[in-house]
Amino acid sequence: MKRPLLVFIALSFGLAWAVALPLWFGGGLGTPLTQLLGTLMMFTPSVGVLGVWALTRTPFRQWARETGLTLGERKGRTGLLVLTAWLGVPLLAALAMAISAATGLVTLDLAEFSLFRAVLRAQGGGVPGDLGTMVVVQIVVAAVTGPVLNAIPSLGEEWGWRGWLVPRLVTTNGVLPGLLMSGFVWALWHAPLTLLGYNYPRLGSWAALAFIGFCVPAGVLMGWLRLRTGSVWPAVVAHASLNAVATVALVSVGDAAVPPNELLAGITGVVGWLLLAVLGAALLRFLPVRAPQPPRPAAGQPAEPAPEQA
Repeated sequence: MKRPLLVFIALSFGLAWAVALPLWFGGGLGTPLTQLLGTLMMFTPSVGVLGVWALTRTPFRQWARETGLTLGERKGRTGLLVLTAWLGVPLLAALAMAISAATGLVTLDLAEFSLFRAVLRAQGGGVPGDLGTMVVVQIVVAAVTGPVLNAIPSLGEEWGWRGWLVPRLVTTNGVLPGLLMSGFVWALWHAPLTLLGYNYPRLGSWAALAFIGFCVPAGVLMGWLRLRTGSVWPAVVAHASLNAVATVALVSVGDAAVPPNELLAGITGVVGWLLLAVLGAALLRFLPVRAPQPPRPAAGQPAEPAPEQA
């Protein structure tokens, strides 16, 4: 394992645990600091990228291009896939909910919106008379503005995972193994939160294992976006949109009398894992991507040796 990868893993994982420690010693995910610390944790992969940059001393323009901060060689394709991610992720979340309902894994309450009503009361907020309109507005706002509101923290993660790590893993291991490995690493990085029950509260620490089932296929899709465009921005939009709509889709239309099982239903449940896996397999089959070429050395600099096979 080479030094840049060690530096990246040490910084991104080590700082993630350091940021999350107050949750472990202060009441877990129920503390008021959870959202703030979770957001700060999202920037630790970018710190890892900066650590590698300081180690390699690559000129910034070259580094930005290599790590996907530019729009890639085909800006039109990148723009199209940014729009596709923006609109597609909410559609995937809706499809996952529809499949979950059709298979009996979730009970919908489209008349009273009882689960959403219960959440509002638990938060101490008032319940409007026309709750249905509020649900629709909330879903639309999450789908439309989520990628904008969540863009900066999502970039904090994606610059590390898809921007720097994915090209390195697919170059040394092949496209599919590299994408699978990147999703697995991404899942492990969430351990400071998932071991506390993040996303799957009824599982407790087993949520860390369950989250691998989501992160691997989701990581394949986001990695495909990165390799298809040479840019990290479509993956940033997909990640930001996912964070905005995943919980909203599950809570807004659920039945409080039969609360949905987060492990099975929705985009982050087993239904979502299978849906993302099928989509990822189809994209890799019909729109294949290749590992990026090694960067060209600047004038007067010796060429870098080809990466070793893992």
